[in-house]
Formats: sequence, C-alpha cells, structure tokens
Amino acid sequence: MKKIIAIIGAVTLVLVSCKKEKQEEIIPSTVESAKIEESVGKQCFQSVTNKDTVILTLNTNSHNEVDGQLTYKIYQKDKNEGTIIGSIKGDTLIADYTFKSEGVSSIREVAFLKKAGTFIEGYGDLIETNGKLVFKDKKLLKFDSKMTLSKVDCK
Repeated sequence: MKKIIAIIGAVTLVLVSCKKEKQEEIIPSTVESAKIEESVGKQCFQSVTNKDTVILTLNTNSHNEVDGQLTYKIYQKDKNEGTIIGSIKGDTLIADYTFKSEGVSSIREVAFLKKAGTFIEGYGDLIETNGKLVFKDKKLLKFDSKMTLSKVDCK
C-alpha cells in the first residue's frame, strides 16, 4: 500500500512540475508577441475609376505586418470605410478588413498584389468562417488591373 501511495505521489509531482514549466513558457511568448514592432513607414494609395474611388493607407513594420485604413466609395452604393490588419508575403498583401456599411459592422479578407509601386486588388470566392468572409482558396485569386491603386501623398 505504501508503494502505491509513493508511486501516485511521484506521478502527481511530475505532472504538477510539467504544468509549471508549460506556464512559464507561455508567459514570455505572450509578452514577446505583444511587443510593438518599429514602423517602416506610412504609405497611401488611391484608385479613381469613373465615379468610383478606393483609398488605402498602410503602416508597415519591419516584419511586413501592416495596419491601416481602407475606404471604398463606389458610385450609387454605400460607402465602406474601415481598418485593415494583415501582412505582406512576397508581393501579396492579405489582410482582414473590418468595416461598417449601412450601420452593420463586418469583417472580410482582402488581397492586393504589389506591382511596380502600385497595389492591384484581388478577387476570389469567399466563404464564411468564424463570423468573417475569407477567401476559399488564396491560390486562385485573380488580380484585376481595373482596380489599380497608385501611390499618392498622404493627407
């Protein structure tokens, strides 16, 4: 009986000490990820086609993580205005666009291809996942040069 109690005690001690190690590892990584990275600059881009305007303002840090503002002013449609948070991988910006339209807040994924100092908006099939619209397959995105945002001076 004493052997069983000793074994149970030893196993409990090992399990408790393992849990403490995991907690110690989680805390530093959480603090690490909360650090604000140095910004490498604010850039503004705009597309005006007929009576439609798209304005993109980006703040990019040294790890190619971006945040900013995105506004769609499409003729005879409600204005969509909101924030984007995402990252640039290679020549493609993928971000979550959080916006309000007709008083309703929504989140959808947006994509832009960086080409010769411009951004070209990408389109593809969307599906709803966890309350936001995301691209079904990012490999199948199409980039239409009709919606090319050129660099402009930030206001």
